[in-house]
Amino acid sequence: MQDHTAPQQYQVPSRRAYKHNVLAQPFLKWAGGKRQLLPVIKEYLPQKFTQYYEPFIGAGAVLFSLQPKKSVINDTNGELINCYQVIKDHPEKLLELCQQHRENNSKEYFYLLREQDRKNDFKDRSPQERAARIIYLNKTCFNGLFRVNSSGQFNVPYGNYSNPVIADPAVIRSVSAYLNQRNVRILQGDFAKAVATARKGAFIYFDPPYHPISDTSSFTGYSVNGFGEQEQIRLKEVCDKLTERGCQVLISNSSASLIQKLYSDPNYKIVEVKAKRAINAVASRRGRINELLIHNRYDSKQI
Repeated sequence: MQDHTAPQQYQVPSRRAYKHNVLAQPFLKWAGGKRQLLPVIKEYLPQKFTQYYEPFIGAGAVLFSLQPKKSVINDTNGELINCYQVIKDHPEKLLELCQQHRENNSKEYFYLLREQDRKNDFKDRSPQERAARIIYLNKTCFNGLFRVNSSGQFNVPYGNYSNPVIADPAVIRSVSAYLNQRNVRILQGDFAKAVATARKGAFIYFDPPYHPISDTSSFTGYSVNGFGEQEQIRLKEVCDKLTERGCQVLISNSSASLIQKLYSDPNYKIVEVKAKRAINAVASRRGRINELLIHNRYDSKQI
């Protein structure tokens, strides 16, 4: 049997040798992920851009679909960003640890790992251990949710799947190759800081936590910092500044009245699309729902 974790089997090719790799794709399940919406999103991409920014990277479906030559990715979630950094720097060690988790998978083992971030020594665990833990929990928890409580602790229950795939070696190695061979800066922090270096000709795709359609439709987010009405307003202000700089901006969000009101501005165009959602805390909210794609006035296939 082939050893998928042997470090000598994996070599990152040179940057000049890089070609678009369909196996470089999301390595996590993600509520609000954009895989299902990619064909529509691609219709509203700018014809050309100098650099790509994605300040709410999540599972990275749009990034891996485009695989731009020069990009900046960011998220507020430190454990998520750690996964990207570890996949870039230590893919083989990560695969080895994920395989160990897979071999030990059980309800008891799941809760043992889930409890780790409640303990004082969690900060002493290596980046590779933390990344493998998050990937394992994500692939074995209920409905593939990535959710933390107000203290930043993973709090989704066990999913009871039979023989789940934790980390596909081909996907992890392909993502690692992309992150190494292209100019990808990996940041953790506020979305406004992540786009501070964007200049004329850059393309920024914002996929923030969606504003709830109603007061009861939201669930605890995937990061400690909430993203409420004031944050949505601040995001619009950042988009206005980027527009003034000559940047090209595309935003995904819910069809909430607040969002429609914020972007009812001559500088923006709002397009309503239907997205299929397979991951949600509430089963009745899975399926096709209305979402918005909002862009400033740049040249795209649809304009």
